[in-house]
Amino acid sequence: METYADLRDSSPRIRLPAGGLAPATARRFLRVVLTEWAAPPVPGGPAAGDGAIDDAVLLVSELVTAAAPPHARGGTGSEVEIACRLLPPPPGSAGPPYGGGSRQARVAVDVATHHLPGSRPDAVLDAPEPEPDGGSRDYRALLLGALAESWGVTYRHGERTVWCHLAAPLAVRAGDDGSGTARDGAAVPDVLASPPAAPDAAPGPAVVPDAAPGPALVPDAAADAPDVREAPGATGAAGRGAGPAGDPGRSPERTGQGADPAGESFLAEVGELLAGQLDEDMVTALTGQLLVPRLADWCGVWLTTTGGDMRLARVWHRDERRIRALRSALENDRPPPVTLSPAGVPWPWPEGADDTGHGGSALLFPLVLGGRCHGALLIGRAGAAGMTGAVARLAEDVARRVAQAVTTARHYTRQADISHSLQRRQLPTSLAAIPGIDAAIIYEPCGEGQTVGGDFYDLFPRDDRRWCFLLGDVCGHDLDAMSVTGLARHLVRLLAREGHGVESLLARLNLAMAEEGAEAQRVGGEQAGSRFLSLLYGELEPDAVAGGARCTVASAGHPLPLLLTADGTVVPAAEPQMLLGIDEHAEFGAHSFRLAPGETLLCVTDGVTERRNGTRQLDDDDGLAEVLRGCAGLGAKAVAERVRRAAHDFGPGPIDDDLAILVLETVPVPGAALARGPV
Repeated sequence: METYADLRDSSPRIRLPAGGLAPATARRFLRVVLTEWAAPPVPGGPAAGDGAIDDAVLLVSELVTAAAPPHARGGTGSEVEIACRLLPPPPGSAGPPYGGGSRQARVAVDVATHHLPGSRPDAVLDAPEPEPDGGSRDYRALLLGALAESWGVTYRHGERTVWCHLAAPLAVRAGDDGSGTARDGAAVPDVLASPPAAPDAAPGPAVVPDAAPGPALVPDAAADAPDVREAPGATGAAGRGAGPAGDPGRSPERTGQGADPAGESFLAEVGELLAGQLDEDMVTALTGQLLVPRLADWCGVWLTTTGGDMRLARVWHRDERRIRALRSALENDRPPPVTLSPAGVPWPWPEGADDTGHGGSALLFPLVLGGRCHGALLIGRAGAAGMTGAVARLAEDVARRVAQAVTTARHYTRQADISHSLQRRQLPTSLAAIPGIDAAIIYEPCGEGQTVGGDFYDLFPRDDRRWCFLLGDVCGHDLDAMSVTGLARHLVRLLAREGHGVESLLARLNLAMAEEGAEAQRVGGEQAGSRFLSLLYGELEPDAVAGGARCTVASAGHPLPLLLTADGTVVPAAEPQMLLGIDEHAEFGAHSFRLAPGETLLCVTDGVTERRNGTRQLDDDDGLAEVLRGCAGLGAKAVAERVRRAAHDFGPGPIDDDLAILVLETVPVPGAALARGPV
């Protein structure tokens, strides 16, 4: 088993059993090695060699996957060895683009497959090799050609090594007092030399090849980021001197001292990611992934509840295996105090936060905004030294942004709950079951995030023998249209149950809509506009003896209902009339007919008939009648779905209007008794 202490050798390497866990361990190993050489900066700032590191990690992942496929599970009797070394820059290089004594070097990676005695020779898979004609056997060869300066394969007895030299140079820090030597004799900066560690220095985390990786919620670049804190008293390499006063064991890059631009960049990233979140639990999840491991080793986020208590919403640790123990420790501890001061306060080091037993420092930051406390943010860093002022100030700024994001998410959730509660009352919670009639409804509002728009429907009993149905459309599909929707639907129910027939009901509803529009204009002026309403309203009286039903229907400015007869003929079932709300003195008529067994009545809103494809509409040349004619023999639900699909498929883009479809089909009734369906 290799440890992180081995990574400071002149040619660090790791040997793993071939199997499904090898690629993940190899990625982690190589990222730690190259990050050590490239000296990562303060939180939020990009490393000088991020591009080269990412290229190397990608290549080694693919090469190890080829050499140790997931299905091998160590059963091939083979092992994979990964080695990394630095080479001098190519001849004629323009020199280092980075200041501060850094210089460029090339990265060489070797992936060797060892054939152990007693294993099958064919168990070792071939790694990708370029073909002579310039082609490639698979995408791994293309990756080598795109990211590597040179590559090749070396064969030895019982071993096969694929090596590559990365095209992108890595900026490494030059030493103050000499350099080491790589395996091939190339100069290596003395950041490879292990600095002297204090006797009580905590050992680094171990790389365990056969350990199952935990669930990764962050990209590899963040999940594999190494801990750059040094042992107390570490000296020798440029940039590895003592940290701030009172904190000799921390690297200046990790503490954030003297790196305001990087800190501002980190805060900008935090603000950008949190600003678009409208769910408070997602805000806490992102907070943990942003802070760990760049600013802290672990963190916890509490949020206040409606009852005034605190709930532990999120716990995150750089070692995912310790998350459960840390959560248990924080849940068993007392809840954080509710205070209106945004400054951080010391917090006892929880049990289970580290596996070394050396403890560390933790700070608690209340999430305060607008004179209210919305929760608390707790961060912890392992090590004996206290947390520096720069880190505390940066964490306090992060806490302010988290508080703002949580407040915004809660305002949105509150408004969404109110809107959904109001919308649920605009449409019926259930539809009446009519004996001898199979009914189907499809409703799709157009407004984003809305469950109700300008279209509405209903199906309810008028008395013991008659049932009423309606399909309406208010001008527009915004929130104002939704308010008129609820008014019209409830008014229709009230008028119907008071005994008004189809003609009388439409006349009274027309008068109410006209008065509503006139009052709106008196209050809001001409810009308030009028609210016109199209309505298809009818009554059904099932025939318990002969089957079918007596239907009386009227259309006020609405697309006409279509009747599909038993012989496949499609005819309109009503006459066109004026919209409701235009003329308070308008009169309306109704059409009565017998809906025979096996016949279907189709009612739709203009979201179906006016569905566009260029300059054409779906109902041009009786297009909707053609769709209904092809539904002969189908049940009510199948007819409704076919009409809906025809509307969606008619045009290439999404439907830009509310869509409602009501289908009524007569079916044979067993027995003569009529039963009133539920409201």
